Parts: sequence; C-alpha cells; structure tokens
Amino acid sequence: MTVSPQEVDWLLLHVSDLDSLSLRLESFSQRPEIPLTYSLEELTQLWQKRLETHHPLQYLIGLTPWRNFVLQVSPSVLIPRPETELTIDIVGKKTGENALDSGIWVDLGTGSGAIALGLAEVLTNATIYATDISHEALEIAQANAKNLGLSSRISFLRGEWWQPLAHLQGQVGGMVSNPPYIPRGMIGQLQPEVSLFEPHLALDGGEDGLESIRYLVETSPLYLKTGGIWLVEMMVGQGEAIAELLEKQGNYKNIEIINDLAGLERFVLAFRR
Repeated sequence: MTVSPQEVDWLLLHVSDLDSLSLRLESFSQRPEIPLTYSLEELTQLWQKRLETHHPLQYLIGLTPWRNFVLQVSPSVLIPRPETELTIDIVGKKTGENALDSGIWVDLGTGSGAIALGLAEVLTNATIYATDISHEALEIAQANAKNLGLSSRISFLRGEWWQPLAHLQGQVGGMVSNPPYIPRGMIGQLQPEVSLFEPHLALDGGEDGLESIRYLVETSPLYLKTGGIWLVEMMVGQGEAIAELLEKQGNYKNIEIINDLAGLERFVLAFRR
C-alpha cells in the first residue's frame, strides 16, 4: 500500500518535538539530535504494521488531530474526520444568527467526544450533554475532556441516543450527531482501514443507511425546544431522503442541506417548529 506525505508528517509531529513549520522548511536537518517518544525500533515496527495490515496510524499511536485538539482514540471509537470539523463551524454560525449560543446542547453518539468538545469550546455559555451506548467510548471521551480541561463543561451519559436524557424533554436548544449512516451492505466495500478496524457499531446505518437518522428525526422534537437546532452528518447522496423525512415528520422548518469544504453534501440542518 502507499501512504501520503501528510501521514508521515503527522507521525513525526506526534512522536517528536518538531512542528509543522520545521518539517516544511526541513530546518530540523541542522539539529544534532531529535528526541522521540518511541525508539527507532518501535517506530519501525509501527510503520511496518501500518504498511502490511492497513492498520490506521491513529490507532497505532492512540492519538489524532481534530480542529485544534489532539484526541485520544482507540478501536472503540471512530477516528474523527476533518469533514466533521465543519459541524462546529455550522453551529457557531447558526447560533450567532439565532441567539442559541447558551442553553442546553447535546451530542448524541459522541464516540471520542470530538463534537461535544467542539461545542464546549465555541458555546462557552451552554450546558453540554454527550451520550453513547459504548462504555469504552465514553471512557475515551471523558479522558479527552479531562486532558483538554473541559470536563466541567460536559456531562457524559451512557445510553442509546436520547434515552439517558428523558429529564431534558422540551428543553434542548441544539442536537448534533454524527450517527451511523453507511448502508450495511457497503461496509465491506470501504477502505480496509475503515472496514477492518473501525467499530461497525458506529458505521452500520442499517439496510439503507438511514436507520439511526430516521430515529433521530422522529424522536428529537420531543426534546428540542421551539427554534432548537437539529444537525446531523450524513453520507453523500442521502440529503434529499433525510430532508423528506424531516418534512414529513411535521415538526421541523428551514430544512437545509449543507456541503462540506469539498463541495459534497455532508450535513442536514433543521429547526424545531
């Protein structure tokens, strides 16, 4: 297999004291030595495993960059993707426009905690809740919150979707989720880094990929207050179907399909009537 130069740079940034500027200018070549957090033998073994088995480098190192964070990850959680970072930018824009930057916000299916942490960073006056059915995922999310000094801002609760949040019915100002949205039959066709190593619990969206999203469409109006935001990430090509689900449900307005930075449909946004 081949790997990108960016992946090599990422590895060097996380196992040494080098920064991106010194890598780009190659100024490190003038230094007599560069301290490493792994021995050369360990690094060689890690890199060999990456090349031979398609094992994601983020899982091998146990870390991944996301927005301005460095997050712990393991095979118990999805590796947060760069395109998901735009979720937080959308929230920041829409809350500024609609005065929703305080109150209660939830991240359903938090995984590594990335979205909840991003919400806590930009919504400084909000109360954040994050749920996940996986005990292992919540442990990682809580560790990330602690490492970033955001533990006091987020309540992590174990359970499926809204289930641990029954006490918040009618009170939530915003719901954000990156749910499973891959059609079950397509999982085996994904890159081996994904299909072989990332948790299928966080990938499998049922036969049509919309099983979890359909549930979030139907149940969220019970929790969102009037004007509350509903925002999910989706697979390219699912936007019209999700917009139709929201329209038919009857409790949403201002439904919008939003593209990612590559110009691909990636998110659906709606507001509670």
